[in-house]
Amino acid sequence: MILGIGIDIIEVARVADKIGKESGFRELVFSKNEIDYCESKAKRFEHYAARFAAKEAFFKAIGTGWKNGTSFNEVEIINNNNGQPQLSLLGETAETLSVVKFTNIQVSLSHLTTIASAVVIVEK
Repeated sequence: MILGIGIDIIEVARVADKIGKESGFRELVFSKNEIDYCESKAKRFEHYAARFAAKEAFFKAIGTGWKNGTSFNEVEIINNNNGQPQLSLLGETAETLSVVKFTNIQVSLSHLTTIASAVVIVEK
């Protein structure tokens, strides 16, 4: 059963500016695995922006928005061996949201030079 669907779109430049100007922003929003992945890419800010959009879309899909006990850097978007993006919950965020008992989370990312978007479908 679908619990919710979330979509988000963001300008790549907004994410690039935040990462460039605000010390600690990158670590506050992204996991170490995400940072390592994005930094390995030639157009890294497009990848950061797509992951940021996915985190926003996830919180929309669960119907609560961001809530206490959750952290953006504990909502991790990683690629499986086939390159498909997958969403994992880590740490306190996983614990806080464990009561929802998700059965499946689907993620789709898109990005261009100037914009990135994501769609998340959460099943329960």
